[in-house]
Amino acid sequence: MSTVHPPHGTSEALLADGTTVELRPLGPDDHRAVLDLHAEGMSEESRRLRFFGVSRNAPAQAADRLCAPRPDLLALGAWAGDQLVGEADCELVDDPPQTAELALAVADRWHGKGVATLLLEHLVHRARADGICFFEADTLFGNQAVHQVFADLGLPVERRYAQGEVRIRVPLEESDERYRSAVDVRGRRADIASLAGLLRPGSVAVVGASRRPGSVGRTVLGKIRRGGFTGAVWAVNPHADEIDGEPVYPSVRALPAVPDLAVLAVPAGAVPGVAEECGAAGVRALVVLTSDLDVQEARGLMRACRRHSMRLVGPNSLGTAQTDPAVRLDAEFGGAFPRPGTAGVAVQSGGVGIALLERLAWLGIGVSSFVSLGDKYDVSGNDLLQWWEADGRTDLALLHLESFGSPRAFARTARRVTRTVPVLTVDAGRSTAGRRGAASHTAAAATPTVTREALFRQAGITATRSIDELVEAAALLHAQPLPAPRGAVAVVSNAGGIGILAADACAEAGLELPELPAELGKLLPSGASVRNPVDTTAAVGPAELALFLRALEDEQAIDALLVCLVPTALCATPGQDPARALMEGPARRRLPIAAVLLDQQVPVRYRTCVDGGMLPAYSDSVAAARALAHAVDRARWLAEPEPVPVDAPGCDRHTARSLIDGYLTAHPAGGWLDPLTTADLLEAYGLPLTTSMWARDEHTAVAAADGLRRLGHEGKVALKAYWPGQVHKSALGAVRTGLATDDEVLAAYREFTEKFGAELAGAVVQPMAVPGVELLAGVVQDQVFGPLVVLGMGGTATDVLDDRAARLAPLNERDLTTMVTELRSAPLLMGSGAAPPVDLAAVRAVLARLSRLAEDFPELVEADLNPVIVRPDGAVCVDARVRVERRPSFDPYLRRLRRPSAAEGM
Repeated sequence: MSTVHPPHGTSEALLADGTTVELRPLGPDDHRAVLDLHAEGMSEESRRLRFFGVSRNAPAQAADRLCAPRPDLLALGAWAGDQLVGEADCELVDDPPQTAELALAVADRWHGKGVATLLLEHLVHRARADGICFFEADTLFGNQAVHQVFADLGLPVERRYAQGEVRIRVPLEESDERYRSAVDVRGRRADIASLAGLLRPGSVAVVGASRRPGSVGRTVLGKIRRGGFTGAVWAVNPHADEIDGEPVYPSVRALPAVPDLAVLAVPAGAVPGVAEECGAAGVRALVVLTSDLDVQEARGLMRACRRHSMRLVGPNSLGTAQTDPAVRLDAEFGGAFPRPGTAGVAVQSGGVGIALLERLAWLGIGVSSFVSLGDKYDVSGNDLLQWWEADGRTDLALLHLESFGSPRAFARTARRVTRTVPVLTVDAGRSTAGRRGAASHTAAAATPTVTREALFRQAGITATRSIDELVEAAALLHAQPLPAPRGAVAVVSNAGGIGILAADACAEAGLELPELPAELGKLLPSGASVRNPVDTTAAVGPAELALFLRALEDEQAIDALLVCLVPTALCATPGQDPARALMEGPARRRLPIAAVLLDQQVPVRYRTCVDGGMLPAYSDSVAAARALAHAVDRARWLAEPEPVPVDAPGCDRHTARSLIDGYLTAHPAGGWLDPLTTADLLEAYGLPLTTSMWARDEHTAVAAADGLRRLGHEGKVALKAYWPGQVHKSALGAVRTGLATDDEVLAAYREFTEKFGAELAGAVVQPMAVPGVELLAGVVQDQVFGPLVVLGMGGTATDVLDDRAARLAPLNERDLTTMVTELRSAPLLMGSGAAPPVDLAAVRAVLARLSRLAEDFPELVEADLNPVIVRPDGAVCVDARVRVERRPSFDPYLRRLRRPSAAEGM
């Protein structure tokens, strides 16, 4: 009989109605709860369907079976508070192997809330980690509820019918897109339901509202009341009777009704107790403004929220705001009430939130909802993206995130949302310092900057470097149509020097400036130039400029317009200001237009056009060009087809698993694989490592060189010294190349012996590779972001050239292409001059197989293939290093609520 490894730990997740349940393995202490579930929580009809008949002993037998520790049984329970509301279990069977018999039970009162499906998702995850490939289950033909659970799961289901019973078989080996999409849909529905109390509350209590003017609680209470909140609002403070003539209640329990939302402005030590009181009363969400909670206070706060199904914003939050006319809630202590509109805003820093709201208000962009995430113990950017996707109001999302709880889940959500809503972020926490102590070139490339950029690029997020740049890009994306993906811009100015500066800004932003037809010059005053940038001269009037801009819109070679206008003495003449050509025309044209008005005092603002629409006007051409570049990048991302997962056929996962497990058994602390194990692992995944022979001494080195010649590798060989823990062998003088004779091989090995002494464990002998373009291909496992695949120029000049592209695994077909084209040295690969192009399909295959290897084995923490020599007829890796460590199985897409380290006391 096979063994199921005992599952460790617990996790919390959301049901379809937003209720939080705890999922954990069942044990002997749960016997009473399991008995109650089957005996009291299920009707006689439910027990008949579960046990295929009516037996008074069935509940007790089920409790005995599920709670007794057994090596062949995996049982999970779902707990709402102290009540066990459902269980799912699988028991290993010998025939067929790698199969487990599945059973489910859910309390009648909890039917229709997604308990069974959630339990199954977590059971699937744990079963896969233990090597279980199939679930099988018997059910009655009339048990429609169970049949629906399997139909909704998203995995393929095989059914066999016989005499009123149905045998169900579910393959678990493949986690296909259909399954992940089904999980996404269920997770989205549960997330949105859980956030209703926070973002669409019917009533609010401010706990800690003080009579002292200027205090946080008093400020928030006043803003809620003055903002016109449509529901009931109450103040809670045991030391006050009234504030501003309104009654104050001593506790949440004393309120006339249960509020949907409670805003906490109490001392840190009081937060856990107040949170528990709110939860026990039935409050659905908390916003905690208090900061500086210690570990015990954080734990108490999270325990109360999870136990009572409350969603939490904060602690250390500035607050939240909802401008929906049906709500009109301003529960934050920033500046003015956010202007109603359609931009969703989420920030971690309160200061950033205040600055962003001020700039948006000045620009005139209204907000649909605003959330200051603070220390982000619970509600995250991922939650808010899903809310904005479904709220029917938000058409622009602005984020400031300093950290990510589950980057891969966030990227998956963002990739879907950005198809319909532009998502912009300030890329906070950038670092230019590489990992200087990294043991491989791949690890050195995986800086925080590179990793975050990969996340944003793959998700289609517009990443900016400052609040000002964020607002500048938002102004254009919010008010203008997208340009064509080509990014060809016509720069028009009434002053030649300013036009040249604008053209330079466009070029630096990656935009193109195509030549314009000479006949367009007939529309402009004498002396004008239409070379692009266009110099209309200061003599241009609004009528001429308007006619010229209309003509440019008809040019198929142009995708966007950048119009720079300088105030001149002629502008003071009534009716002669060329800016009228912009304001008296429509705001939205066929092509997006960005105006640069050098007499403007603010970085960006909207100018109202004759049709009532808004035209973004910038005070600086660099800002306008940058905004246009962000719009072009979004257009390009949207124009690309939906990504197709990469295919890496023929990967031998079983062999690779044996190699990695064997090494970790012998080396529990992990480490760098020896050359032979490295070669075997790469071969199992079809990665093209050159023929390598191991030599333990000078005599076997000579014999290995002779053996290579007999295998058909004519010519010279390379000899590479090896010892455990070796780092950068070339820099240490541990490589000798171009060895043509046995005497040269012998001399090289003896040199290694003299130089490295007892440290030397042996050497690798390889045939000299045919010259080609040298690349670096590798993977590094980031503890938070997951595996990052890196491609760059390789060889000894890797770090000097610093020419790399990176993507988070799993890669898709689009990633395989763009990783190559993004390299500055891409022309070397595409063919330049007399040099033919290299085999790009072979490069793509290396990246695809590295991605699959890293996804399949989280234990593979670092792999460095450098150099990979690519030629027109293929690719071969001549040196590779792989490091492994024990890592728990982790599914980034499994539905669960995040656990902040502060709340866990880590």
